[in-house]
Amino acid sequence: MSANQVLNGLLKYEKATVFGIPSAAYIHIPFCRRRCYYCDFPVSVVGDGKTGNNSGTIQQYVEMLCQEIAVTPMLGRPLETIFFGGGTPSLLSVEQLKRLLELLDRRFGIAPNAEISMEMDPGTFDCQQLQGYLDGGVNRISMGVQAFQDELLQVCGRSHTVGDIWASVELIRQVGVADFSLDLISGLPHQTLQQWQDSLETAVAIAPAHISTYDLIIEPVTAFGRQYQPGAQPLPTDDTAAAMYRLAKLVLTRGGYEHYEISNYAQPGHQCRHNRVYWENRPYYAFGMGAASYVQGCRFTRPRTRREYYEWVQQLIAAGGVWDSPQTPTDEVLLETLMLGLRLAEGLSLLTLAQKFGEQTLEQIWLCLQPYYRQGWVEIAGENGGTISMGDADKFPVAGRLRLSDPEGFLFSNTVLAALFSELGED
Repeated sequence: MSANQVLNGLLKYEKATVFGIPSAAYIHIPFCRRRCYYCDFPVSVVGDGKTGNNSGTIQQYVEMLCQEIAVTPMLGRPLETIFFGGGTPSLLSVEQLKRLLELLDRRFGIAPNAEISMEMDPGTFDCQQLQGYLDGGVNRISMGVQAFQDELLQVCGRSHTVGDIWASVELIRQVGVADFSLDLISGLPHQTLQQWQDSLETAVAIAPAHISTYDLIIEPVTAFGRQYQPGAQPLPTDDTAAAMYRLAKLVLTRGGYEHYEISNYAQPGHQCRHNRVYWENRPYYAFGMGAASYVQGCRFTRPRTRREYYEWVQQLIAAGGVWDSPQTPTDEVLLETLMLGLRLAEGLSLLTLAQKFGEQTLEQIWLCLQPYYRQGWVEIAGENGGTISMGDADKFPVAGRLRLSDPEGFLFSNTVLAALFSELGED
């Protein structure tokens, strides 16, 4: 080994020590039967009849994905969470899924108790396929239901029906998947408060371990973005959207779910460990078209088209798995920590913030947040979880946690975060 190789290895280890060693990996599977009208993700449409078993496009992508994984340096810690997201990962063949997991294990190691999640769409898998995924190592399923009304599924361009949902739920029950999640979307065109309540109550009756509720965001480049103006009919009004958020908290917490993150609810012991890596601003690997990684203090998003991604992988191979990327400035790390950590119900440790960014920064944060504290959107919690009355105090307490109130603080989180970004960031 040359002196330069030794030096580069030491520098990588030093950066990994400072910023943390990744123990999570996200793998993007970008293929869908069709593109949903609200989707701006980097996906490729393959049609209803194509899967990893018969699609050369999917097969070629898996080959390139394996090449990226194989050349990525291992920083010294086995993976504790793996998340196959999409797109529709359940379009992969069982053999392709197993190949990817075996490669990840050889390259990085997979911890014995690792959480291995896979997103699936209703109607895209059968019992044998699902059992194959489980035999390969998957132990958590996240199913994109979105709504329990066929007319709403059609409105947003989903490829499945309510009948497909029930059939897929039955398959999950048959094979005994204990840790599965359902995704729902509020704020859809023509969606009423009653329909939203029906979807929430149906999800609770199914009793998955985890439920995610997302408010529709109209992105300009989507079909919805071309068809609808935010806040205009047939989209629900802002007041109705807020009522939907409050209703989700009421129905789901009454059904035994903990509201542990702005959009996520879990039965005790079933929070998504992988997503907590993001919210706690910890490092993670990412692989695939459009996937964003956070390694050695640097965030990097891969190209969003297959052709550009394939070209980038070839360049990565030629460079020996190393690419130049600037370190993240301290102010960006602070803003990311606040933006992500305030999504969690427990918020952020004040002691950790002070140790990492300094007490002067903490005082600056408190000065910015005082108006929102008085409005009841921001809370200071003690070690026992109860709120601490701050009055007109100029400083945060030595211990405790900074959090947003539920549901009002979560509802107005964008307003609070915009104020923090304005106060603490350059832009």
